[in-house]
Amino acid sequence: QVQLVESGGGLVQAGGSLRLSCAASGSIFSINVMGWYRQVPGKQRELVATITSVGSTNYADSVKGRFTISRDNPKNTVNLQMNSLKPEDTAVYYCNYRAVYIDYWGQGTQVTVSS
Repeated sequence: QVQLVESGGGLVQAGGSLRLSCAASGSIFSINVMGWYRQVPGKQRELVATITSVGSTNYADSVKGRFTISRDNPKNTVNLQMNSLKPEDTAVYYCNYRAVYIDYWGQGTQVTVSS
């Protein structure tokens, strides 16, 4: 089992910044992918960014150049620095941990960007 605890969501004005953090605990495999996804009501959950245990990153086109994902392997944490936020970034953001045959999700944290 892997537990994911997210923090850092909130309300911010357009153009502002937020930083999301996710701490993983439990049975952590050394080779894994951690990332962030987001979902708005009535739509499917979508990729925001992922990072592998060796630091390879992948971003949705909509956030490239504005968001930066990073991780601290010894602490099993993943962070998402979100800059130049737009109202369309408003969503519930979910932390994800993925390894061989396993896939875990955090409880989600709300990010609201006002115009």
